[in-house]
Amino acid sequence: MGTDVQSFAVANLRRRPAAVQTGGFVIGFDPGTTSPYINYATPEPGARPDGRDVAALVEAFRERGLKPRLEFAPDAAPAVEPVLRQAGFTTEAVHEYLVCTPATLTMPSMPGPAAAARPASDVAAHFVETPSTDEEYASVDAALSEAFEGMYDSSPEGVARLRRTQEGGGAVRFVRSPDGLCAGGASCSAPAVGTSEVGGVGTRPAFRGRGIASAVTAALAGTMFAQGARSVWLEYSGEGSRRVYERVGFTPQGTRLYMSLES
Repeated sequence: MGTDVQSFAVANLRRRPAAVQTGGFVIGFDPGTTSPYINYATPEPGARPDGRDVAALVEAFRERGLKPRLEFAPDAAPAVEPVLRQAGFTTEAVHEYLVCTPATLTMPSMPGPAAAARPASDVAAHFVETPSTDEEYASVDAALSEAFEGMYDSSPEGVARLRRTQEGGGAVRFVRSPDGLCAGGASCSAPAVGTSEVGGVGTRPAFRGRGIASAVTAALAGTMFAQGARSVWLEYSGEGSRRVYERVGFTPQGTRLYMSLES
């Protein structure tokens, strides 16, 4: 599965507005943001870069005023980590990824006739929706910013990225809060090489523990399978979220390594 995940990462970064390829690496630059979580590189599966390739990679980031940063599945390109370390790159994190297939997907119980009797404050009684208006996309972006505790600010560029995801063959799903805004949501990139990545699953603190994350994750996976994907994968941030994903059919398959070079 590591090669599939890495091949997807390459294909997905090539979709970025200003993608760059150099020395066996693909860098997904997005001029709409300086976020290192969006502007990063990944190696092609089986890449064997040398010191000059890494220097060219670093220069591509530096000339744009960005931190050199990579995310990749090390098993799919085992020669990459040693040469990065020789150039001074260090580990930011190692994340396990989970994979779901059509055979393992378990859809959570959806509301039926009894939902009408449930209190309006119980957002789990609401259906998963697809945003369609600017206001709904903005509400999803704002909710995710709140869910991730200011890791990134809600912005017009973030709203535009969500809309591009939905309109470019991926999917954005959310659950509406009683005030008509977004209680929680997530997005999934358009499939490539038979797989797709769910990212940014987040629920506003006031609405956690009500099944929102599992509902939107399962809905996204089902949407991708209907579009022909053979698998969907994601990374989790803690044991609590891992259990949420495992309940809807995601299982551990490998790890991804995050590395960066400080100034």
